[in-house]
Amino acid sequence: MNNIHWGKIIQKRVKEFASSTCMSFKNLQSGVWENITWDAFGKAFTNVSKAMMKYNINIGDKISIFSQNMPSWLIADTAILNIGAVTVPIYPTSSSNEVSYILNDSQSKIVFVGEQEQYDKLIEVKNQIPSLELIVVFDKEVKIQDYDNSIYFDEFLMTGKNHCESIDLDERHSRIQSDDLATLIYTSGTTGEPKGVMHDHENIIRVIQAHDSDPDLKITREDDSLSFLPLSHVYERGWCLYCFYKGVKISFNQDPKKISSALREVKPTIMCAVPRLFEKIFAMVQDKKENAGKISQLIFDWSVSVGKRYNIDHVQQEKNASVFLKLKHKIADKLVLSKIRAGLGGRISFMPCGGAPISAELLSFFHSVGINIKVGYGLTETFATVTFYPHKRINFNSAGKEIIGTQVKIGENNEILVKGPGVMRGYYNKPKETAEVLNDGWFRTGDAGTIGEDGYLVVTDRIKDLMKTSGGKYIAPQKLETTLINDKYFEQVAVIGDCRKYVTALAVPAFEPLRNYAQKHNISFESIEELLLNSQIIEFFEKRLESLQKEFARFEQIKKITLLPAEFTIETGEVTSTLKLKRNVIHEKYKHLIELMYRD
Repeated sequence: MNNIHWGKIIQKRVKEFASSTCMSFKNLQSGVWENITWDAFGKAFTNVSKAMMKYNINIGDKISIFSQNMPSWLIADTAILNIGAVTVPIYPTSSSNEVSYILNDSQSKIVFVGEQEQYDKLIEVKNQIPSLELIVVFDKEVKIQDYDNSIYFDEFLMTGKNHCESIDLDERHSRIQSDDLATLIYTSGTTGEPKGVMHDHENIIRVIQAHDSDPDLKITREDDSLSFLPLSHVYERGWCLYCFYKGVKISFNQDPKKISSALREVKPTIMCAVPRLFEKIFAMVQDKKENAGKISQLIFDWSVSVGKRYNIDHVQQEKNASVFLKLKHKIADKLVLSKIRAGLGGRISFMPCGGAPISAELLSFFHSVGINIKVGYGLTETFATVTFYPHKRINFNSAGKEIIGTQVKIGENNEILVKGPGVMRGYYNKPKETAEVLNDGWFRTGDAGTIGEDGYLVVTDRIKDLMKTSGGKYIAPQKLETTLINDKYFEQVAVIGDCRKYVTALAVPAFEPLRNYAQKHNISFESIEELLLNSQIIEFFEKRLESLQKEFARFEQIKKITLLPAEFTIETGEVTSTLKLKRNVIHEKYKHLIELMYRD
């Protein structure tokens, strides 16, 4: 693979697909979806590449992208890779301090920023970043403060276009090697400071080629992908690079709050997702069912049960369905199943899903409906995919089977170990931390799991997240948390129990269903805070908690719960950019409420 890099791959795709649509985005002013052809993308990609070279960016120099998802994000990313520089993605919701840390640790020379929010955060800490030479602003509506060091993206493109003849991209390409560093992806840091994960060009290309060679994960140029997870995360970015590799059109949802309308308008065939999306859809479907009449409820239950028998018990098990079952499925699909699929646009072929645990119950429901959720397991350090679901004979209690070329084994303390093309080179500027997790090519994931006789990997918990009660019993908090948030009345849950005599939890209710419940039961309230103190509501949650925990051992069960009136957010510091709980922050912030639960 010597001298194979992303620049060459993109150039080849531009020539192959020139007049086809490469990307689309919704013009927020007109409300119309606009297309960008491969030819237009190629010109922008080339001009950004040459503009960076005009600004003396060399092979190995670090360039950051601090922006929401938009076409310019991927134009900048692929252009950075094209000239042998190193892309450093930063979550658009990151704080000024996090931005300062990443830019200083990586020694970034240029930062591409998206909107006013990101620009203002960067300006706030600009003087703390000696390596920073230029800020390139994607959104031309941003009010620039620092004209000496800031330039709009359109002007930057013109810089490259105006110097096309004097800059030799071919000469630059001849010096880029496949083992050159391609990207630094900073982990979200649930504990301690973020670590820069190093991946080279070969890492990324071999992972993409492994996806492409796997018969259970096929996409074609006829597919449409909707991008709504952050491109700053390895999962969405890796998926988009795979789409580029295959010539698949990518549509960008730039406002996460408008994902529902984007799904209906774009009607994607494929799309990356996280469990929370399916949990919310399931909760909405269940809520509608509960508020429907008895006959409608019976029709719903019958339709889903028929869908299960047809899709899971027969199609997935490669068994022939009877003519009678096929007829019943056709009726069930018309009455109920197709209407649920319509909420996701109605054309979904499959949806990769990762980032957090998802319950077998949810998976069974969606597969019964005809929505093929392909659960996978992976990490930033493995450039995402380690395992994923095959098309047939799926074990819903698992995270799937190894992707081609990757090996998985179970080490001490049931730790999942991974070796394969996607395993990182190490953590940037952190040799000690690198040595702790890499040994003879095997990466220690920090996750506990098992591999069944059927070859499926089951991820049981984060080893570092395991809690030990004062009675010596180990608790896996994620299992409890996932069980509760699958219920329509729970939005977020943080389990407490380490070194404690019993397990408790802080919970954020799902406020809309809770308001509906209160109105239905004639419970008056002026505010959410007042509602959560109502004795009927407290009793309701205690009974619901008892019902949801029946399958857990007594020592695992939550004994007391405190309801919170506001969500854990990135802005308030309780969750990471990938929405993982920062347990130490939560414990400190809500220390007084936690202690109250342990006063017997």
